[in-house]
Amino acid sequence: MPSPTDSRILTLDAIRGVAVLGILLMNIVAFAMPSQAYINPLAYRGDTPLDIAVWATNFVFADGKFRGLFTALFGASMLLVATRAEAKGENPALVHYSRMSWLLLLGAVHALAIWYGDILILYAAIGMIAFLFRDLPVRNLVVAGLCLIVAQAAYLGAGLIEIARLRELATAPGASSDIAAQWHALDTAFAAPSRDALAADIAHYRGSYAEILADRLGPDFWRPIRNNFTWPFDTLGLMLLGMAGLKSGFLTGEWDRRRYARIAAIGYALSIPPLALLALWMLARGFDVVSVTAGDFALKTLFNAPMTLAHAALLLVWIKAAAGGALLARVAAVGRMAFTNYVATSLICTTIFYGYGLGLYGGLDRATLYLVVPAVWALILLWSKPWLDNFAYGPLEWLWRSLARRKFQPMRRARS
Repeated sequence: MPSPTDSRILTLDAIRGVAVLGILLMNIVAFAMPSQAYINPLAYRGDTPLDIAVWATNFVFADGKFRGLFTALFGASMLLVATRAEAKGENPALVHYSRMSWLLLLGAVHALAIWYGDILILYAAIGMIAFLFRDLPVRNLVVAGLCLIVAQAAYLGAGLIEIARLRELATAPGASSDIAAQWHALDTAFAAPSRDALAADIAHYRGSYAEILADRLGPDFWRPIRNNFTWPFDTLGLMLLGMAGLKSGFLTGEWDRRRYARIAAIGYALSIPPLALLALWMLARGFDVVSVTAGDFALKTLFNAPMTLAHAALLLVWIKAAAGGALLARVAAVGRMAFTNYVATSLICTTIFYGYGLGLYGGLDRATLYLVVPAVWALILLWSKPWLDNFAYGPLEWLWRSLARRKFQPMRRARS
């Protein structure tokens, strides 16, 4: 584990930078299309071979994997902050819970004022629990983390029992109209929205900021909570694995490059074939409720873990090879400002797609959306390093740190 007196750790910053950029590969659909399209490409403007290929590639390599990296890095950073606070003679629990409390509030502001797809609320809440595990040895952290990921898959897969029960009741002779209606609503939950529902959804997100905000503060007030707390167990598990990665030296680049390459190869071998088969299975079944619940929710959760590990190992191979390079420096700067850049991505994308900006919501097919992603990445890569050349923190990192420590932190970078 790094010394408590070390400042920035390049590997953590760079992996976090890739993670915050990579999350947009899936979130771009949530910014720009009806919610059903996030899981089912056939639900809205995604039925061409190119659209399907884009969906499948993201399902296998991106969906949940960059969130996994981001979550693991959050756990590692949480442990690092606590360790450094303790080394300075501060109370690590007081420092940590102050940070998580303010993050919870800032996440709520993000969810209500900018975009409903916030994950900061979840990180703050689960981070309060993860802190209690920080003193466990590496082996115990790994075992606990993996068990929690399995528990998440079981929790999501348990929905199949209710689905089977409802289907049996709905298809039985003499089934009531209420039961039949419940089954129909569930069975078509991930299907294309009706024409009226689609028109209402597009009109809503192409509306004014005041109209969208009123909906967030009214009917959609609890949507971020519902979205976030579908994933409590694997979020905690990934944070614990991040702590293990920090303690073991895996995330700090202390292992041999060949070992990282071997881990990446094993992780991809364990994850790519089953994830590809799940994608084909869901597509063949038309993204019905059974295939989505089993494939996209439960089983994908299990296979995301080795893929996330493989991504991390491959990135560490690159970081070791690219040390001192200009691209690595820019990616690391993105990671140092991950909080700011995560929220900035929401601001950029809602401005592009919502009615108070360019109003492109619902206007692009799935494949075309991915022309927007590199443009957003370019903006973030271009601005992060120049900012940090002049300032000690990103704007939101400075705000968070100042609030948590109850005093304004120095913003300007000290000149030597």
